[in-house]
Amino acid sequence: MTRTFPPARRYLVWLISVSSLAGCVQQSPAAVGGYNFASTQNSQASDDQILLGRSLVLNHDCAGCHGGASPESPDWLAGMKRPDQEYLIGPCAYSPGATPCFKTRARNLTPDNATGLGRFSERQIFNALRYGLRPEDTPDVEITSGTPGVGNFPRHPRYLAPPMPWPGWRHMSDKELYAIAAYLKRAVKPAVNKVPESEGPPDFWASTYTVDQIGPYPAPPFPAASERAPRP
Repeated sequence: MTRTFPPARRYLVWLISVSSLAGCVQQSPAAVGGYNFASTQNSQASDDQILLGRSLVLNHDCAGCHGGASPESPDWLAGMKRPDQEYLIGPCAYSPGATPCFKTRARNLTPDNATGLGRFSERQIFNALRYGLRPEDTPDVEITSGTPGVGNFPRHPRYLAPPMPWPGWRHMSDKELYAIAAYLKRAVKPAVNKVPESEGPPDFWASTYTVDQIGPYPAPPFPAASERAPRP
């Protein structure tokens, strides 16, 4: 049996349900500076960086979708292994037979070269976490904008499939996202597990990840319209 969407992430199911499944993202420009990418790419990652990445992977429940009860598990972050680990995305998650309906599958996050993230750079992993861009469809370049065709942002972006919660993760700091990338690339044992491609609309979710549906990046300064500054 295919599993339906985790309750904590049902907002994406709703977005897919109401989306016209057409169009493209127009996000606010985003600087990705402030973190020395070259120092992590060209030298050995520090123990502190690896441990920070490990902590973030654990407390953001990456294994909840990508596999393994703990880092001791042989399935740790190895991705979907059984059909019952697929996710139904769209109104079919609530109403069997409803359309549109897609099956998405958690990918292998271990550094296996053939079936995992081993063939991608840490910057490609960073761009996936910050911008939601599929690493296999996005060059290894620094991206300085969220607008298609500007600042190395792909003119026709290909996005990670739901339920990957990158719209929330993108607000993490450069340091945190590069720590996750370093942990996945350097501190997880490779696991050979070829996960079938997720299904998706022709635009690869671009019509879902629009500013009006997921908010801008960077986030508006505090306090925004629905916030208030704490009273003394």
